[in-house]
Amino acid sequence: MAIVETASPAAAPAAVAPRSGANSTWKRFKPTVLALIVPLLLLAFWQVATTQQWTRLIPTPYQVAEYMVDFAAGGIYDDAYSATLTTHLLASMSRVYGGFALAALFALPIGVLIGRVPTARMLLDPFLQVMRPIPVTAWLPLSMILFGLGAKSAFALVCLGAFYPILLNTIFGVRSVDPKLFEAASMLGCRGNAQFYKVVLPAAAPSIFTGLRLGLGLAWFVIVVGEMTGVPQGLGAVIMDGRTLSRTELVICGMIVIGLAGYISDRVVVTIGNYLLRWSPNHHG
Repeated sequence: MAIVETASPAAAPAAVAPRSGANSTWKRFKPTVLALIVPLLLLAFWQVATTQQWTRLIPTPYQVAEYMVDFAAGGIYDDAYSATLTTHLLASMSRVYGGFALAALFALPIGVLIGRVPTARMLLDPFLQVMRPIPVTAWLPLSMILFGLGAKSAFALVCLGAFYPILLNTIFGVRSVDPKLFEAASMLGCRGNAQFYKVVLPAAAPSIFTGLRLGLGLAWFVIVVGEMTGVPQGLGAVIMDGRTLSRTELVICGMIVIGLAGYISDRVVVTIGNYLLRWSPNHHG
């Protein structure tokens, strides 16, 4: 009996170890598994809807996948859009990232100015709040008049679409800085302009990065409207061509590529934000 009682406690951890390993594996893959549930359900519904002919205008998932391969590498249909994915994607990326960068270049300093200086807030905020509800589509005819047909109009519309999310979140972040932080900084010898770099910017940084995420997401959202201005290349142009030619599979391919490109862009901003704001316990990308 003494041998059995002595061996029993030692045997218990061995029985628990596999269960612990299984739990660790599940925790590692749980986010990926949960993230795939909704897309797979939608894909299954799409497959059923097309095979049962609930709609005859939408191609099957297999047809879209086949055209996506041709769109990327060619060799299947060999039409005007075969093996042109990289060309159209790079054209759209240049407009999205260029417009986004220009929007951030203007929105960040204006947002800080409005958030910190009451006179600037009284001067600029009413005008910007009146302009903000105007949709980007309403600016389309005016942008074509001002910048002409082509890439400049698309660039301007993307910049306009990304501007307000960055601006509003920057204003919110700057105005939300706790006044006690300024008092603490003054007690530690940090005064004047130094408080802007040591107090305001670090405290407002989480809101600023939220605005950058929203602005970049809207930049990809607006690119379809921006490329309605007669540009020959770009994912928005491909979608518009697909609509004109009744090529639904081309439209869906363009939508999928925009979605994936926007998602990857967002993850890049989140990664940068998490690295720069790793000191903040309240920031979770």
